Amino acid sequence: MAIERNYSIPMESSESILARQYWGNTVQAYLIALGIAVLGLFLLRIFKRFILSKVEKWVAQSPSKVDDEVVKGVERFVLPMLGFLLVYWGIKTLELSLKAERVLEVATAVVIAFFVLRFISTSIHIILTSYIRKQENGETKVLQVGGLMMIINIVVWILGGLFLFQNLGYDVSTILTGVGIGGIAVALAAQNIIGDLFNYFVIFFDKPFEVGDAINVDDKNGTIEYIGVKTTRLRSLTGEQIIIANSDLTKSRVHNFKRQESRRVQFTINVVYETPTDKLREIPGIIKSIIESADDVRFDRAHLAKLTDYGIGYEVVYFVTVADYLKYMDIQQEVNIKLMETFAHEGIRFLIRDDWPRTQEQSEAVALGK
Repeated sequence: MAIERNYSIPMESSESILARQYWGNTVQAYLIALGIAVLGLFLLRIFKRFILSKVEKWVAQSPSKVDDEVVKGVERFVLPMLGFLLVYWGIKTLELSLKAERVLEVATAVVIAFFVLRFISTSIHIILTSYIRKQENGETKVLQVGGLMMIINIVVWILGGLFLFQNLGYDVSTILTGVGIGGIAVALAAQNIIGDLFNYFVIFFDKPFEVGDAINVDDKNGTIEYIGVKTTRLRSLTGEQIIIANSDLTKSRVHNFKRQESRRVQFTINVVYETPTDKLREIPGIIKSIIESADDVRFDRAHLAKLTDYGIGYEVVYFVTVADYLKYMDIQQEVNIKLMETFAHEGIRFLIRDDWPRTQEQSEAVALGK
């Protein structure tokens, strides 16, 4: 008769499995730590999906860009930092060695400092751009914030790094001393760059010109495309890009045509000496009526200003009350055409090169009507 043997392995109870220890902690402790982290991340996921998404849709319908930036800041910085803190709290429930505890503290301080500094720099950017957008031509002025934000970010990250090192127990006085000596050396080696940097702040706060302004600097003309920390870039009338150092701009006489409220127009016309005297007296009135018939102009004067060897010169001055250059050219073109039409109708001849006397005797003879 065969004898049956039982070869089954006795099952270990769940209590004994949970009680097993690895690296100073039981399996149950690891599960609790994992559960805290997973549950916290799950709750954050629910918050992001059901609450934050609805807030984003609501903000998308709002005209304020500040609200949109705030929501993006919460999603990019606050939620990741909370997720890391939840994992940290789960790990803190475990019994850790001194070395592991130190590594965890350093890692936590670095991660939190990273998110906090990014949140601070982003908040400064939001506040600054919001303030600038409220000004006249705010959207154009926002383009100038890039260089300033780069300087602000450098300062924020340097101060944040020093604060982090100090809280980790390191002596920052040595670092500051080294940075001070190195800063002096760098300043001496990069005087021109630092000069351009300070002049960038002069341009930003004093606002002699802004992005989109048409300016003239010495013999260079163009429209400003970008104001950087070191250089300002112009797009010339002929299409090429002109790059000028900020120091050169602040030292130069800059003509800002965009801020021109009106345009003074002065020109001279010459008529021949054969023109009758009564016609000479009528010419200022003719010019005045022609100019005043145009829109957006203010007539100033028209006078017989000089008698030259070649003809009789009239000096005319008027103002175009709008700054648009094309408008000015359209008005001047119309004035010139009407002058030609009216003078032809009145029998008044413009002086042309063929009318010029070639000798002094000929000039005097023409002046005397001979």
